[in-house]
Amino acid sequence: EVQLVESGGGLVQPGGSLRLSCEASGFNFGGYAMTWVRQAPGKGPEWVSSFNNNGGRIRYADFAKGRFTISRDNAKNMVYLQILSLRPADTAVYYCAKGGSFSGREYYGMDYWGKGTLVTVSL
Repeated sequence: EVQLVESGGGLVQPGGSLRLSCEASGFNFGGYAMTWVRQAPGKGPEWVSSFNNNGGRIRYADFAKGRFTISRDNAKNMVYLQILSLRPADTAVYYCAKGGSFSGREYYGMDYWGKGTLVTVSL
């Protein structure tokens, strides 16, 4: 059974930083791209970043470039998302997802998602 469990969210003041973690199990982790998607209150899902398994290609949504860093540890079946200089607009539930393909603009087609971890950026 595929399981993705996110952690590391919380309440952070603007300008702060967080490192989100996702622990994966139930599949050959090293054989798949891993993706982070966020969903802000009242909005639809928004692709953040992906780290593929074939050559280690990393991609970011335009808004994520410069402040977000994705990484993965295949030995530990973990994927991470470091977020710097957090802004209120970053408030969202952040989901880890398995797989996906790059459309040229974003990743799509992830087949398993975790339950998410809430990041709230506020004074």
